[in-house]
Amino acid sequence: MGETGILAALPMNEFVFFINKGLIAGLIIGSVYALGAVGVTLIAGILRFSHFPHGDMMTAGAFFAFILTLLFPTAGALFGLPTPFVLMPLAMIATALFAVGIDRVFYRPLRANNVKPIVIVMASIGVMLMMQGLIRLFAGTEARQMETGSKDIYRIPFGGRDIVLTEPQLLLILFTAAVVVALHFFLTRSRMGKAMRAMADNADLARISGISTDHVVRTTWIIAGGLAAAAGTLLALDVSLKPDLSFNILLPIFAAAIVGGIGKPYGAIAGGLLVGFTETLAVFNWGVLLRPLQPFVPEWLELPQKLAFVPTEYKIVIPFFILIAVLIWRPTGIFRGSLVK
Repeated sequence: MGETGILAALPMNEFVFFINKGLIAGLIIGSVYALGAVGVTLIAGILRFSHFPHGDMMTAGAFFAFILTLLFPTAGALFGLPTPFVLMPLAMIATALFAVGIDRVFYRPLRANNVKPIVIVMASIGVMLMMQGLIRLFAGTEARQMETGSKDIYRIPFGGRDIVLTEPQLLLILFTAAVVVALHFFLTRSRMGKAMRAMADNADLARISGISTDHVVRTTWIIAGGLAAAAGTLLALDVSLKPDLSFNILLPIFAAAIVGGIGKPYGAIAGGLLVGFTETLAVFNWGVLLRPLQPFVPEWLELPQKLAFVPTEYKIVIPFFILIAVLIWRPTGIFRGSLVK
């Protein structure tokens, strides 16, 4: 029996191509941006400075997962999942401890001396350069595969065609959804989550009320480091592991955090998805969707074979276009930052 209803009237080849290369691709990169932007926005909202080494923290977390994979190469077989994903919780713990250590060595002494926020921002740029050098010193400059062997591919039948997802992409989507739920319950139900919201609102009042600001700061770094490791590991699983894995997406991550509203975790997730989808759809070849219309246009009019809003090499400008547009419309971001509430 042939297809009936709306699916029968759609040019399925082009429509499924749009789903695979437009919607799913946007969801994948948007999820990576969202996981990274949550850490950036928490640090900015609670500690009041922009943490530029966050992209390198994502890369460091991916390398922690890679080292664990080399040490325990068969761990994934026990669960039927990629070994780096199975060992990712350990990498998240290692990166969280690494983030706490960076704070204690570099940032806490500056806070103790009540330096201006711009001084801490400049210090974070120095930490970023240091981390980049250390990663290249110990890991080299070549690209690596997180896991040997081919990736499992899932094909979902749709209108006689297949929507295609690789296993790392599916794990990334599911993990991001789980993070959204867990973060919601943590911030709204737990004592520490409420303490983080209070400190983001007014640090002095939170301290007077008996909230341990040291515990809040430590928890902030643990969450930011853990999610950075997860984002870096899942991104490396989908593409490849290299020293500049996350440095090139640092600016879109910051754009996502600002668009969502500084200090707003939900805004960071929304901003990450918004930037990811817009960036992907801006370079998508819309000419593919116009091909079925060719028989209905005059012979002298030839529809373009390639039609995109911007060339792929200019994709990096898209997050800043979104940033400017959103800030003109709503200067505090979509979720009205800069507080965690």
